[in-house]
Amino acid sequence: MTDKRSVLLVAHTGRPGAVRSAQLVLDRLSEAGISARVLDSEAEDLHCAGVDVTPVCGAAAEGAEMVIVLGGDGTLLRAAELARPSGTPVLGVNLGHVGFLAEAERADLAATVDKVASRAYDVEERMTVDVIVRENGDVTQSGWALNEASVEKASRQRMLEVIAEIDGRPLSRWGCDGVVCATPTGSTAYAFSAGGPVVWPEVEALLVVPISAHALFARPMVVSPRSVVALELLPDTSGGVLWCDGRRQIEVPPGARIEVRRGAMPVRLARLHQTPFTDRLVTKFGLPVAGWRGRVRD
Repeated sequence: MTDKRSVLLVAHTGRPGAVRSAQLVLDRLSEAGISARVLDSEAEDLHCAGVDVTPVCGAAAEGAEMVIVLGGDGTLLRAAELARPSGTPVLGVNLGHVGFLAEAERADLAATVDKVASRAYDVEERMTVDVIVRENGDVTQSGWALNEASVEKASRQRMLEVIAEIDGRPLSRWGCDGVVCATPTGSTAYAFSAGGPVVWPEVEALLVVPISAHALFARPMVVSPRSVVALELLPDTSGGVLWCDGRRQIEVPPGARIEVRRGAMPVRLARLHQTPFTDRLVTKFGLPVAGWRGRVRD
């Protein structure tokens, strides 16, 4: 006798259609003999009678086969926090706008659930970053991110003065609004808005992107995934704020040191399609490809 299959459903309850989409998912899972659970913070809004309710914590996805996410990339990042400790794959259904992390669109919702039911999906691992904050050499804070860890100025009136270091060697001093340290997955998020390069997800690398830096050398950089990137706030600068995926905030005082390295634990994403990343870029950004002829075939 096999263990009963279970799925955790996470939804952006404020998005139009999220409640209806959630009900469709739950009904279809039930028909397939798959139990579902929802978060206690969302249960009332989703009106899901008879569904298991779980607290919002690191064990929320424990024992689940998958986390199905209804929302945009922000909702998926929230779900990734719950799924990462147990290594549960996350499947995003886009109810938002661009939705780079999502695998399916709302119009395909029924077929998406059917593929989950028939286990017609693959799982890929996405690199994360681990971050620590040191004060006088001692670790005072830590965090992680799937997209990026960004150090930003805490005061609008003053620039952040930082010295960037790569693998134990000083690189440059920047007076800036901040610095984004991103994964390839995050290259189409904050790092992209800050002028960083688009990096294909299968590439393993760390991105360092200064934000509005007043310096001769302040280009976006791509470094080895084995590198350690450090940012030292000068003692006489204003304090900063460390954001992990734009969700988790850590206050960083003057003189502190932030170290960013490849995360010890990846986030696992469920994939239904083998759509090339190039096609995703074209679709999401509406890139002009009219006139493309392709390679000559024998």
